[in-house]
Amino acid sequence: MPQTDNSSIRDPRFPLASIAWTLLILATLYICYFHHLGAIGFLGPDEPRYASIAREMAESSDWITPRLFGKPWLEKPILYYWAAAASFKLFGVNEAAARLPSAVAALLATLGMAWLAWRIYDGETARWLLVLLPTTVGMIGFSHAAATDMPFAALLTIAMVFATRLLGLDPSASFIALTASPPFTSFFFGFFLGLAVLAKGPAAVVLAGGTVVLWAALGGRWHDAFRCLRPIGLAGFSLAALPWYLLCARRNPEFFRVFIIEHNFRRYLTPEFQHIQPFWFYLPIILLAIFPWTLLLIPAAQKFVRQGKERHGERASELFLLSWVAFPLIFFSVSQSKLPGYILPAVPALLLVLTKAVLDGVERAPIRWPGLLLASGLLATALLVRIGAAKLARQFAAEDATRALGHVAVLAAISAAVVALLGLARSHTVALFVTALVLLSLVARTDRALAELDRNFSARSAAEEARKLWPDFRPDRAATWQLKRSLSYQLDFYTHADLPEWVPPEPRPEWLFIGPGKAQDALLGGFICAKSIQLPAVIPCRRQRLSGQP
Repeated sequence: MPQTDNSSIRDPRFPLASIAWTLLILATLYICYFHHLGAIGFLGPDEPRYASIAREMAESSDWITPRLFGKPWLEKPILYYWAAAASFKLFGVNEAAARLPSAVAALLATLGMAWLAWRIYDGETARWLLVLLPTTVGMIGFSHAAATDMPFAALLTIAMVFATRLLGLDPSASFIALTASPPFTSFFFGFFLGLAVLAKGPAAVVLAGGTVVLWAALGGRWHDAFRCLRPIGLAGFSLAALPWYLLCARRNPEFFRVFIIEHNFRRYLTPEFQHIQPFWFYLPIILLAIFPWTLLLIPAAQKFVRQGKERHGERASELFLLSWVAFPLIFFSVSQSKLPGYILPAVPALLLVLTKAVLDGVERAPIRWPGLLLASGLLATALLVRIGAAKLARQFAAEDATRALGHVAVLAAISAAVVALLGLARSHTVALFVTALVLLSLVARTDRALAELDRNFSARSAAEEARKLWPDFRPDRAATWQLKRSLSYQLDFYTHADLPEWVPPEPRPEWLFIGPGKAQDALLGGFICAKSIQLPAVIPCRRQRLSGQP
């Protein structure tokens, strides 16, 4: 079958190609990072808790001590709270404003990695990275989370980008004037590493240092590795990280014990925090985080086997990228406390490896696999979406969400067939382009599904329903009863109150948010219940006035 000429798409010198690339990249960055930021209420215990701390910081103007309903909350450093509090002041207190710092952080990390791809490879690799990295599950998910994971990963990523320059892995001779000299490169490496420590803690130093040490050990470049310890780099690190740590420790004597000992050393070394997972936990997590590009690991593996035999000249930079991926996987696999977000710093480097591998495979084109792999990814997307829609229909009877997800699955399946044909025709770049467009359409067509998920997975609807049905609803006269911790934190944020847990036989509250199977007990005991959260874990409970009650 003759090869299709796709030079107009691959070569940005063509005006039409430049316009197409610009529109695709801008659409990708906006849809994947900023679209639907507030479409769903806060989920889990962390989002509402962090947003509550940021709101209290904005209201109190205490920019040193994070507080949750007046009490110091020292589990995490300050950077996310600063960013979210500033966002609240600019855009109001809402979910989109709380998640905006993560979205901006994801954008900065993507731009930083694209710049790195351009410096160590070429413009085409950078362009494709700007499309492939934002469309991964990990980047989309954590850019839409009001949490510390994405700011931490993004700042660490930018620090590692400066590290590649510091280690001599950038083959280009020219650079931005400000950072042309090694002292400025060292300073910004230390400065962004310090900001990463300010975002989540000393794990940033461990991950950056471990990556450099692993790279030096594998490549025998210990002399280059010591450039990361230059005094000006340490000065940049100290300028970014130390002032807040010192001020917070001075105001809160328990800071060192709570943050450093309990939430860093004990979290890593002991299962005290109940995030216990098997050693291999992060292998499926990383595969899911880079979905739908997971299958591109195949050409990447082929490339590195081939490079090992040919002793390719790019070995040093790609060895650094592999170390960047491998060390977080190893480090957190050993940890006694495992959460999916811990592995996020490895995702940008892994996507750069995959992007370069697939483009090299397109150049060689020994077999017709690229289009088939992309089609397989879309089919896998369609299958997962369809399974999710069926599960949603069975458990929640969410017709709108099920119908919307069904349309998404059909679209993905049809697109997979088109991409497969393009791949068979050896128009691999066009296949990549079509795949990216399809993924963007899948992300964009989630309005109804997200609205239904919001009603079933977030406590936002419960607080809104209470105020809507009963204008006299007062949070200071409400309580919770046997709710999950995550739902309690969500209700605390949406009611702007620290709702207490009601423990019988204490005096009854006027409104009670209750857990599953408790509605009948509450009503028989003569208590008034607000309509609660429509979740599998919490049943709807109508407010009723029993006979003889005021």
